[in-house]
Amino acid sequence: MRFSFTPEQEEFRAGLRRALEARSPTKEVRRLMATDAGWERDSWQRLNTELGLTAIQIPEEFGGQGFGFGELGIVLEEMGRSLLCAPFLSTALAAMAIQNAGSEEQKRALLPALADGSKTATLAVSGASGRNDAAGVAMTATQSGGVWRLVGTKSFVLDGHTADLIVALARLAGTKGEDGLAFFTVPGDAAGLSRQRLDTMDETRKLARLQFASVEAQPLGEPGKAAAAFDRTMQQAVICLANEMVGGADRLRQDALDYTKMRMQFGRSIASFQVTKHKAADMLVDVEMAKSAAYYAAAALDEGDDELPALAALAKASASEAYLQTAIHAVQMHGGIGFTWDNDTHLWFKRAKSSEILFGDANWHREQMMRHWKH
Repeated sequence: MRFSFTPEQEEFRAGLRRALEARSPTKEVRRLMATDAGWERDSWQRLNTELGLTAIQIPEEFGGQGFGFGELGIVLEEMGRSLLCAPFLSTALAAMAIQNAGSEEQKRALLPALADGSKTATLAVSGASGRNDAAGVAMTATQSGGVWRLVGTKSFVLDGHTADLIVALARLAGTKGEDGLAFFTVPGDAAGLSRQRLDTMDETRKLARLQFASVEAQPLGEPGKAAAAFDRTMQQAVICLANEMVGGADRLRQDALDYTKMRMQFGRSIASFQVTKHKAADMLVDVEMAKSAAYYAAAALDEGDDELPALAALAKASASEAYLQTAIHAVQMHGGIGFTWDNDTHLWFKRAKSSEILFGDANWHREQMMRHWKH
């Protein structure tokens, strides 16, 4: 398969990169990551009013722009490059779950507010164990008097402490395995819901623990029939994250290379030293291979490829290893200043580490890839 972006997509990328560079310099990243929310609603709404980014992948009939995952991948890659502090990924994942599991009526009711940026949302899948598969779903849903209620805990929820809408995965009481899974929507201010921001290494992306104490919820689609929608949502989630990660990895690679060209030692640029050349070459190979996997997986989503489960796992595994290894090389190429707080490299290093384990690490995804191909 030969793949290349269209001239229109490249023009979109160039304009978006300029806009995000202006909106998200490292000074602004450091300011926002020190806040409890991790982002500001005014700037989030301006971002969507001027650029319409949350509407990219939402169909036009639901208030979106109707583009595919190829374009969404470009947006996420550029956001990863600029380390934008905003609830974009969390809202996009919630919108995907609604599209995968919800009825037409529910999509028309929920998606327009996400598309125009007036509301934020998040996807709550992981429990206290941190697992992202059907067997790890411990939160239960029970129905009484026509009302569904959720009991349990969700952890490591992206922007969960500030989201206006929560799309939570639960299991109907008394069911096991993939049987009985259901997505539910819960307002962020619902009675019985408590939200706590977690202390994490990566302060540029906030995570939260949500506790549901008999919280009233609305099911998406038919309760107990969400296994297929859950699988597709998680495939989309890891592909989106992989595209974001390659953007951050490429930014680290370029910044490290620019620094070595400027840094002089023994009367010449350290970029001319053989060890530096080897690291730069390794970084380029790792990042380009991860890009290929991420781009291919996004294209497979748009084309409905039968190998999508394996391609999604491959993209996440490749991006996880490439991003973290590139971050390690970048710190080393910056020398003694590379691991200090004043140098910006650590911001991407921490994002690389947190993204590596978000939705499963490289080893877990390679196992999923081999299981798919085995069957």
